[in-house]
Amino acid sequence: MSAYVVFIREKTNNIEELGIYASKAPVGLAGHSLKPLAMYGTHEVIEGPDVEGVAVLEFPNMEEAKAWYYSPAYQDALQHRLKGGIYRGVMVEGLSKFETDGCKI
Repeated sequence: MSAYVVFIREKTNNIEELGIYASKAPVGLAGHSLKPLAMYGTHEVIEGPDVEGVAVLEFPNMEEAKAWYYSPAYQDALQHRLKGGIYRGVMVEGLSKFETDGCKI
């Protein structure tokens, strides 16, 4: 079952640290299966406080999402993202085809 990692940047504190993150983060992708679905593009907040940007990554499953996030290479980059801004990050498991067929909101 697919899993998604969502990062929400609430505020930039240090643009230089975010630049270091941007240079290091791609190294953390090696050996991991993920698909970027949204990367800080145009957005519109429809509920809650304003945000600066949103990134959404798709993984084959939660185990792969966790393996990427907790990998030494990504953790090395992560420290710079966290110094560079205020973020929220969430991992969420997707729905199977069976579950979406009968899904009602």
